[in-house]
Amino acid sequence: MSTYDLIVIGGGPGGYVAAIRAAQLGLSVACVEGRGALGGTCLNVGCIPSKALLTSSSKYAALAGLAAHGITVEGASLDLGAMMARKDKTVADLTKGIGFLFKKNDVDLIEGWASIPAPGQVRVGEQTYTARNILIATGSEPTPLPGVDIDEQDVLSSTGALALEEVPQHLVVIGAGVIGLELGQVWSRLGAKVTVVEYLDRILPGIDGEIAKLSQRALAKRGLKFQLGRALKTVEKGETGLTLTVERVGKDKEELIEADKVLVAIGRRPVTRGLGLEELGVSINARGFIEVDERFSTSVPGIYAIGDCVPGPMLAHKAEEDGVACVEMLAGQSAHVDYGKVPGVVYTDPEVASVGLTEEALKEAGTEYISGKFAFMANSRARATGETDGAVKVLARPDGRILGAHICGAHAGDLIAELVLAMTKDATLAEVAQTCHAHPALGEAVKEACLDALGRAIHA
Repeated sequence: MSTYDLIVIGGGPGGYVAAIRAAQLGLSVACVEGRGALGGTCLNVGCIPSKALLTSSSKYAALAGLAAHGITVEGASLDLGAMMARKDKTVADLTKGIGFLFKKNDVDLIEGWASIPAPGQVRVGEQTYTARNILIATGSEPTPLPGVDIDEQDVLSSTGALALEEVPQHLVVIGAGVIGLELGQVWSRLGAKVTVVEYLDRILPGIDGEIAKLSQRALAKRGLKFQLGRALKTVEKGETGLTLTVERVGKDKEELIEADKVLVAIGRRPVTRGLGLEELGVSINARGFIEVDERFSTSVPGIYAIGDCVPGPMLAHKAEEDGVACVEMLAGQSAHVDYGKVPGVVYTDPEVASVGLTEEALKEAGTEYISGKFAFMANSRARATGETDGAVKVLARPDGRILGAHICGAHAGDLIAELVLAMTKDATLAEVAQTCHAHPALGEAVKEACLDALGRAIHA
């Protein structure tokens, strides 16, 4: 029987980062993973493969716009198999890299699925290991839609949509959130007709409404079709494909949609089954998340949880921050994660990035605020590259303290970092605006948005 200071259950972003950081702090650490490859959902069937396909598909789609640059391309064709092989190699290289980091930092990898028969014990197969502390980092999985069977052949989750062997003629995406829009755009770029069906009357729930509208407009211009305010009732398989019955929300009216593939992307749920948490008495809330305190402690001493299986943003980088903070506190250090300053990014074209409060949230709370916007259409770099869709939007207290920042536009995921840092350091709009930004650069739009909020915009 082996004994460790810490056993981490789950080799995803939160789990492997926590394991490595704990080892750096001098703890004896093991990480249990049953998938057969480290990296969890993010590296294997989530963030990384989807970004690989988004990149490849964007290069294919870009060929159609090269004529405006004076470039003519003849004979270009799609080799979907090669594209998928590149995606798979990217994933494999990164997962192997985590294994290398484990060896470098003396983290033991235990392969198999884990359960917790008692506090301080982790069972993997027939072997039981003991640990002074156990950290649950089991991540999340696609949320199923009641009455709809996902077979990963015709009715897909995100996992199946990342591994199609041919381009669908008509892909219907159920859910206009991050996953649905990203994968919908991948297959739209590659030639599929894509229809996005969303229960709400808007896309990207939780994103600032004005920015979400800019995103929808840009995505529609790039070929995505939207049917908002509709609920999926049934999916029926026939000899020629699938027939979806959708109902107009609030109206007694049903519509039929014909498709050959359906992607169900209505969200994700925590993975906690098989761990034995109920028998241990670990508190789980009504939505299936493990309840933890500010130190990531569960209701059972010595058992901790982080990432997608606890409340909070279901994001890989948030899970990593959770993991580092948790093990640093276990090692006697002080640590804290400010969830109000965790950015989120949608890697569509154009990208959408957000941090802090939305305008809707400020209005609902009755918070006094000022706002500033700057459209990329007025940015010289965006004009030169032809990436003029979208805008930067900042929200702040009247004294200039930034409450939220939201971007729809090219490289939004990179541009948001400046505003995350500004919020973290409690910088004001004026301080951001007074920082010299390179020219010509997309970052100038951030400066101009801050100036706009102060009534001092130069180029608006």
